[in-house]
Amino acid sequence: MRRAILLAATFLLSAPACAAEPGFTPAQRQQIIQIVRDALKTDPSILRDAVVAMRAEAEAHDEADNKARIGASAHALTAAAGDPVAGNPKGDVTLVEFYDPRCPYCRRMLPAIQALIQHDHKLRVVYKDIPVLGPASVLETRAILAAQRQGGYEKMQTALMGNPAQPTDALIRETARSLGLDPAKLAADMMGSAVTHQIDANLALAHDLKVEGTPVWIVGDTLIPGAVDQAALESAISEARRKG
Repeated sequence: MRRAILLAATFLLSAPACAAEPGFTPAQRQQIIQIVRDALKTDPSILRDAVVAMRAEAEAHDEADNKARIGASAHALTAAAGDPVAGNPKGDVTLVEFYDPRCPYCRRMLPAIQALIQHDHKLRVVYKDIPVLGPASVLETRAILAAQRQGGYEKMQTALMGNPAQPTDALIRETARSLGLDPAKLAADMMGSAVTHQIDANLALAHDLKVEGTPVWIVGDTLIPGAVDQAALESAISEARRKG
């Protein structure tokens, strides 16, 4: 009986969908409402359980939606020409990170990613730089992607993301020089069409996948939002490896 009441409460909580349900007459629906109201007076936990059930259903729907989007974008996620790749280029599992170099959570996660690469020699990491936090993010993203043209992507990434100072053209030139990169070439590449196209493609892909913040991780067919601990990423990588 309690299960029937729970199902009825869940049914009624989704009122817009239920209003057009042809299986019940207005009188029958009113009778169901009264039964649920009477039951809630004696057992208020029914409402809590109904909300939990609806939340679980919504999460399951979102997960299925994410998997479908990831599947449709598989090539763009893991095999787009020119993407920065770290770790083992021929690794058996690819971890994709959407990140903004000025995002404090992304900065906090950088050492964890570097540790994963160091300890998991079968891991391939693809970076998707998306500057979403304003002009400073755009400047740093352009510098990091331009450094890739000189084989210095990870060096510039680590240097800029480890520096709390606001980026300037002068700071980026000096950073490039200290890393053994050509500052003049870096400056030209930063404003070049290749870097612009790469940023635009990353932002379009993030939009298609409904990425709403940074960092966001994709491994296999699983999307993981936000800053998570290293163990959570290791678990997702292991699961993707298990699935093959």
